[in-house]
Amino acid sequence: MVHGKCISSRNTYFMKRVFPFIAFGGLALVLAVPLMAARPHGNFPYAVLIGPLVMAVIFYFVLKRLVFDLVDEVVDEGDALVIRVGSERERIPLTQIINVSYAGMTNPRRVTLTLRHPGRFGREVVFSPRQGFFQGLAGASPLVRELIERVDAARRQ
Repeated sequence: MVHGKCISSRNTYFMKRVFPFIAFGGLALVLAVPLMAARPHGNFPYAVLIGPLVMAVIFYFVLKRLVFDLVDEVVDEGDALVIRVGSERERIPLTQIINVSYAGMTNPRRVTLTLRHPGRFGREVVFSPRQGFFQGLAGASPLVRELIERVDAARRQ
């Protein structure tokens, strides 16, 4: 059992598992309706397929770039972060983090931890930080600022 404060967004599961299913399911419906309507008549305007197929490709690459690489959970244990992807966990001491970067102008917002040595999940660990409803309007997340300060302090010791 991991003890500590979860600093990753509660929406990560939705963004990684549910949203793609809804998005691609919606596109499948958009493709299926014209196919079903044209079936009795035998003639089908294939140009109708182009838009949804292009959208599917765009959705896939956007989700691959912004969502699929997010870890499932990050728990702050004080002197280390516990990273979880599926049932696998890795404990990363703050001294092993060489950089913390924050991308607040993306949806979902992203925090990238660059590690001194590659771990179980690679050299970079990316997660979406937990935040309040209006917190994103104020600029950088206080959680991220605090994490940056703690990583810097751990490195100096």
